[in-house]
Amino acid sequence: MKIVKIHRAITASELISLLNQKLDPLFEAQRQSNIHFSNQITGGAVEISQPEMYEGFLFRVEINGQELHITRSEHYVDDVNSLTIESILNKLFEDLASDGKVTLVLEG
Repeated sequence: MKIVKIHRAITASELISLLNQKLDPLFEAQRQSNIHFSNQITGGAVEISQPEMYEGFLFRVEINGQELHITRSEHYVDDVNSLTIESILNKLFEDLASDGKVTLVLEG
């Protein structure tokens, strides 16, 4: 799990909206691949998945105030698509941050 602090509170709905607008186009631009991801709220957390290619979620983001608790599926740690999504998420979290800076609280 990785915990980042974005220095402002957001909601799961805000995060879903951002992912729905930006994840697929950024992924296509970065990987030159037309893969569409599913973003949904499950149990209060935002899950990113691609059911046609992967079983279960690729990423799960739990919002805890100004912190985002990010879990990457252990089954796809070295997968190039998963690594690309992680790179995109890092950029999107910077965009969400109130001061443009994301603080890494925990990675492991």
